[in-house]
Amino acid sequence: MKVTFIIKKTAKRYDTDSKATIYVRLRDGRTIDFISPSQLYINPNLWDDKAEQVKSKVVCDESLRQEINENVRKLKTYIEREYLSVNKEEISKDWFKICLDKYYNPTKYKTPEQIEAETKPTMQELLDEFLLKHKLSEVRKKNFRVVRRAILRYEIYVKTTKRGHKSFVLDIDNITSDTLQDMWDFFENEHKYYELYPAIYEQIPEKRKPKPRGKNTLIDCFCRIRTFFLWCYDKKKTKNRPFDDFHIDECTYGTPIYITLEERDKLFEKDLSEYPHIEIQRDIFIFQSLIGCRVGDLYRMTKQNVINDAIEYIPRKTKEGNPVTVRVPLNDKAKYILNKYKDCEGNKLLPFTPYEQAYNDAIKEAFKLAEIDRIVTILDPLTNEEVKKPIYEVASSHMARRTFIGNIYKKVKDPNLIGALSGHKEGSKAFSRYREIDEDMKKELVNLLD
Repeated sequence: MKVTFIIKKTAKRYDTDSKATIYVRLRDGRTIDFISPSQLYINPNLWDDKAEQVKSKVVCDESLRQEINENVRKLKTYIEREYLSVNKEEISKDWFKICLDKYYNPTKYKTPEQIEAETKPTMQELLDEFLLKHKLSEVRKKNFRVVRRAILRYEIYVKTTKRGHKSFVLDIDNITSDTLQDMWDFFENEHKYYELYPAIYEQIPEKRKPKPRGKNTLIDCFCRIRTFFLWCYDKKKTKNRPFDDFHIDECTYGTPIYITLEERDKLFEKDLSEYPHIEIQRDIFIFQSLIGCRVGDLYRMTKQNVINDAIEYIPRKTKEGNPVTVRVPLNDKAKYILNKYKDCEGNKLLPFTPYEQAYNDAIKEAFKLAEIDRIVTILDPLTNEEVKKPIYEVASSHMARRTFIGNIYKKVKDPNLIGALSGHKEGSKAFSRYREIDEDMKKELVNLLD
């Protein structure tokens, strides 16, 4: 069997404009000798009949030379492969014509299943489409992008480390509960793989080195992945529902840790004039504990949020679903802090740090300087075991919100009333953790036994 390329047309010696079709000839023995036109064209004066390519010494556009020669080579390889894949009885002039038509118009001969498989979106494309089209707040989008990058790194990790998986691709239709479990293990140990397989993180980097993920964090990640799969199912991107067989536990939280009103006042009254940066962030923490908002909402606040001696804002966490304006009246301490920083730069409500972590670090330092150091029992986020720590080690911006909610909850155990001030939606499970009877009430109850 032999495949050759010829042209049937000639041109005058100095003719540089004429074009001739390059024909393909298939021969095998005495019975097979077919000629059919390709979709390649060339000036006859550029064609080398013996070498079946553009003349090597002729002056012409180099890109044209490479394009013609490469296309001739590819077409020859294709015909030889197709010829060897069929029985000789099937070879005919019509077969040869169809063979060339398949080469130039492959979609015409593919089944709907083949076309669907070839046009099927990749996991990355589906994740990006989900982020674009699914209704998510900016905070949730940011969190989901972290999960998206970890999923894509998992795909590279499998290709890199598992024998026989060099061509592994995450396919939305083929992910099983076993895949999810393997993905869970990867998420849990990613901080180790960062050191073992640095090339993975060069392809899909993170701003910060991955840290160990505790169970609650993993649960949160996989709840997001489950949301993505349900979206794919609802949008008919897949019929696959791997989470039907993959159980996700509920997050485990300890009793909320917050400071008492006495500790709050001790912190507020501590002279921190030697540490002006910490003093400012201490005051912001006190203000946050007096209005009970999330730190993200606090950082977005401007002077326009103060309306008739109250703070008004729409919580960002619930903004997309059921936006409700939260109005929190300002008490004397809150008004004092606002007045103290009324001349802060720009339109910001208070002189916030550029980064939340700097705010958290300053809060811890302020607690230590104010000697607020009672020992508290918390659940270690990695081991899920209880540990004892001085309260200043666990102090953060969210403790301000817990302080607001916890101290009000001691006085008025009405979640819906408190939710109107804190921005929690009605029926929020978060309040169940504030129902622990406070220490003073416990002492009174035990004294009844005397």
